[in-house]
Amino acid sequence: MKYNIKKSTSGLLLILLIGVVNFGFSQKKYSEKQVEKLKAEAAQIVQANYKRAQVMVDKVFSFSELGFQEIESSKYLTGLLKENGFEIENSISGIPTAWFARWSNGEGPVIALGSDVDCIPKASQYPGVAYHKPIVEGAPGHGEGHNSGIPLNITSALAVKQLMEREDIKGTLVIWPGIAEELVAAKAWYVRDGLFDNIDMCIFTHVGDNLEVSWGPTKGTGLISVEYSFEGEAAHSAGSPWRGRSALDAAELMNIGWNYKREHLHPLKRSHSIFTDAGDQPNVVPSKASIWYYFRDITYEGIMEMYKEANNIAEGAALMTGTKVTSKVLGTAWPRHYNKVIAESMYSNIQKIGMPSWSEADQTLAKAVQKEVNSDKLEGLNTVLDPLGLPVKEPVSGGSDDIGDVSWKVPTVTLRFPSNIPGLQGHHWSNAIAMATPIAHKGVVAGAQAEAMTILDFLLKPALLTKAWDYFNNEQSKETKYQPMITEADLPPTYLNQDKMEKFRPQLEQFYFDEEKYDTYLEQLGVSYPTLKE
Repeated sequence: MKYNIKKSTSGLLLILLIGVVNFGFSQKKYSEKQVEKLKAEAAQIVQANYKRAQVMVDKVFSFSELGFQEIESSKYLTGLLKENGFEIENSISGIPTAWFARWSNGEGPVIALGSDVDCIPKASQYPGVAYHKPIVEGAPGHGEGHNSGIPLNITSALAVKQLMEREDIKGTLVIWPGIAEELVAAKAWYVRDGLFDNIDMCIFTHVGDNLEVSWGPTKGTGLISVEYSFEGEAAHSAGSPWRGRSALDAAELMNIGWNYKREHLHPLKRSHSIFTDAGDQPNVVPSKASIWYYFRDITYEGIMEMYKEANNIAEGAALMTGTKVTSKVLGTAWPRHYNKVIAESMYSNIQKIGMPSWSEADQTLAKAVQKEVNSDKLEGLNTVLDPLGLPVKEPVSGGSDDIGDVSWKVPTVTLRFPSNIPGLQGHHWSNAIAMATPIAHKGVVAGAQAEAMTILDFLLKPALLTKAWDYFNNEQSKETKYQPMITEADLPPTYLNQDKMEKFRPQLEQFYFDEEKYDTYLEQLGVSYPTLKE
């Protein structure tokens, strides 16, 4: 479906099809009026299925599963999709909780819809309660809001599917989860393993506090996630310490070396680390120790430069302590670049949908939470749409998302939808408060309406897809070419978080949402909405 740019022996670029992709699908031609009518109907179907969306959002919230351990979430979501005619491919890229769901109505555009499903450590929180109240003390919780994105995608896809079947609209819908996004540890493997080779475009969804989309390079960074493991020799710490070679000394020396390096890093770079193994007990010289880093920068080249420098520091620490060092890539994310054509089409639909109508209870909760965490925003939920996001003029550092890898494989955008409260710090229990309340439900439905309308635009107007690929090939990729940071030898670290979920899952199971017995998760938990601090 796509075309390749190949270099001839003379070094000249031969651009097949003169630089333009022509999608010659045998789709029935629709007038603009007909397209708009179908889009309006799709939005109505989404609204009519508000209850189903609410149940999905609440259900995934209640599972509270960390990255690579999204067992119940994946089982529940794939079960719903299978019931609705999707074919499920499980355990993709060697990741047990990863899957691709596909439904086709014949040859036509292949549109992928993705979102994340994992949660945050130690973020357990009663929804609708405007102060810190864990459901299970110390347990994970949806302090990022990843319980909402796949339910949004399923809601929009089922609305579009209904119209595709009735009108015999050709095309394929693919739904997929961003497993372990908090570890930036799955999407690069999907891309490496060719799962996007036959995809024509991708719409990614992520929780936010407005209904918005952007195009071009965006603020934030890419990264490489690396664990360095040192091996030395154990000894009695008091009886014969001279006979030991401390792996922990090596890991600490690497940490010291890298901390001195921080002074000389460009302000747009970011780096953080934790010790994952620091020995067993003080009276034994540690024979093994590990330290885990994220190295972030706004460019691929900058990321790999930091990685090389960290490798040198690790080798130096090993030499100083007489230990051995090995390293393992645990995840990667390219800096993101979003498609102009998809973003502009989507924003036109966003303007038709507008922001949800918040109730007095919604705004009361939002303002109470903002006050509780000392936010600099105290006005409650947003009521006015943000403008279309334009390419950043000056690079801005910040977070990363492995959707960046997908965005360099196929034309991609991220739709942000208003299911959370503005002004919170992120990766925090406060971000979980809204995520199984009417705020989340309304935001998901608004996002699903905008997404369904955009899917129909690209199914029914083939010229849009041609323009999207033209931007991808001739503007986005004109000077920057995607290079994976992982190799064929790198395996996804699916063992991560297993111990944490084995500890907390039995305690969380008693709080799983029972939609057959209760109308909402708030009702099941006995939460009066909103509950404020006395």
